[in-house]
Amino acid sequence: MTARTTTEGSRDIPEATVARLPVYLRALTLLADSGTSTCSSEVLAQSAGVNSAKLRKDLSYLGSYGTRGVGYDVDYLRYQIAREIGVTSDWPVVIVGIGNLGHALANYSGFRSRGFRVVALLDADPRRHGEAVAGVPVRPFDDLESLVEEHGVAIGVISTPAAAAQDVADRMVGAGITSILNFAPAVLSVPDGVDVRKVDLSIELQILAYHEQRKSQEVTA
Repeated sequence: MTARTTTEGSRDIPEATVARLPVYLRALTLLADSGTSTCSSEVLAQSAGVNSAKLRKDLSYLGSYGTRGVGYDVDYLRYQIAREIGVTSDWPVVIVGIGNLGHALANYSGFRSRGFRVVALLDADPRRHGEAVAGVPVRPFDDLESLVEEHGVAIGVISTPAAAAQDVADRMVGAGITSILNFAPAVLSVPDGVDVRKVDLSIELQILAYHEQRKSQEVTA
């Protein structure tokens, strides 16, 4: 059975479609930045790296935003998708673990332009406290609960070593965070009602290595 997400009202959107909506939003933003005001489903699908039939089906869950013979109004569709996935206003985000990866995430300018605002950087290492990254001071991890309450944080990012990730997740959940983006190479256990998205860069590289190996085997066959 396909997992589905219910959003405003009674719309029921498959999780696979939800995962592609940010890709469409990015493609529409690039089209808008290049001065494109309308585009066909074929052009948008090519920009997003999917086939046009899949794109049209995905957008049908949001409503009918295309005009036959004209295509999609880029700015309007971009707004509708942004509203659907909830990024028309800033979401406060806290990042825990300010090592090399944490620094990179804190400095990532794409957060703000995509509807997210880093309100706190936390680390258990006292040597990092007071350091500023992208204008945000690094604070003790023990400040987590007060910062979540102060800023109304619902989304937390974990970029700690694997051994610390579960304890950090437990503290986040206890503080009221209900969505976690996990960069640590660890599988997290969280209660029902808490969403976890895992980003494992080593696994992605291993998948690429597999494809490279297959290519070399095909060449030598």
